[in-house]
Amino acid sequence: QVQLVESGGGLVQAGGSLRLSCAASRSIFSTNIMGWYRQAPGKQRELVATITTGGITNYADSVKGRFTISRDNTKNTMSLQMNSLKPEDTAIYYCNARAPFLTEGRGFWGQGTQVTVSS
Repeated sequence: QVQLVESGGGLVQAGGSLRLSCAASRSIFSTNIMGWYRQAPGKQRELVATITTGGITNYADSVKGRFTISRDNTKNTMSLQMNSLKPEDTAIYYCNARAPFLTEGRGFWGQGTQVTVSS
């Protein structure tokens, strides 16, 4: 399968914003639940947000009201708009694609993009 490609990570001060993007092939994008996970040093990888092929979204409690996940079906991309960023949001963010019959944490993965939020 085609590797997922993330972009948009970088450095930002607390309270700022970043927008992450994930590009996938049409076949992957059109048949899979898409999502974002993150992993900070010394911590387990955790779910951030998911979006179904129909546009239904789900968010971790820690990011509700601050992050917005979306799909662009014309470009086969999935994005994560991150506002009001906090230092605890610092992590490597991974793009994920999985078939609906798979459990969370399974499927295809990008190599990650670093997000660093300074105090």
